[in-house]
Amino acid sequence: MPEQYSRIAIVTGATSGIGEATARKFIASGYGVAGNGRNAEKLRALELELGAAFVGIAGDASDSAVLDRLFTSAHERFGKVPDIVVANAGRGLGGSVKDADLSGFEDMLKINVTGTLALLQKAAREMVDEQQSAYPGRAADIVIIGSVVGRHISPFSAVYGATKFAVHALAEGLRREVGPKGVRVSLVEPGIVVSGFQDAAGYTGDLVQHFEDKFGPLLHGDDVANAIHYIVAQPPHVHISDIMVRPTRQDYP
Repeated sequence: MPEQYSRIAIVTGATSGIGEATARKFIASGYGVAGNGRNAEKLRALELELGAAFVGIAGDASDSAVLDRLFTSAHERFGKVPDIVVANAGRGLGGSVKDADLSGFEDMLKINVTGTLALLQKAAREMVDEQQSAYPGRAADIVIIGSVVGRHISPFSAVYGATKFAVHALAEGLRREVGPKGVRVSLVEPGIVVSGFQDAAGYTGDLVQHFEDKFGPLLHGDDVANAIHYIVAQPPHVHISDIMVRPTRQDYP
């Protein structure tokens, strides 16, 4: 089985939106994918649909035990150490600094920042060891999903944006640390993407419709997955460190 997959990827947040689209794009490109998400039923459905190229690991991506299972399952299923990790799991929180409902803030901080850091640490440690002998014959990629609001302050999601500013800092810090060791660290900053993210973040239907009216047509998960695939498809010595993807009509943020 291992020989039939050109690369092995771990994708968190793989049950919807950007994560699901990325898993599908990778599999269509001949990669094996270990996907994580909280929705065990959706993961089982993806396993049935996508076949041997996909293995799902249910659980919270900020839980170290879940991350251990994710890496172990990828290795066991595909017979190789993962050489792509996409840190995509996260949640949003609508509202300004003054008015945001902070009841879910600690959970968001745990998933978006602490959980991302834990995944980055585990991925980097394993990939640096592998790349000591593999580079430049083989690429190793850590792709981190940030946001346009991690670069530009947004009045409608400033508190969420603060977690993405933190993630962007982690991405750049890790790039400087492991890039010289043959591990590429890339940041993808999407604009407004149509997904279940808005509902989970507490955005009202009126606000989402405002986005569509002002900026539409909006992005879909496939649009961002295309950018992620472009990053990891480069030759090992070529590093795309940062891509921002917006709907054409989205002027800000």
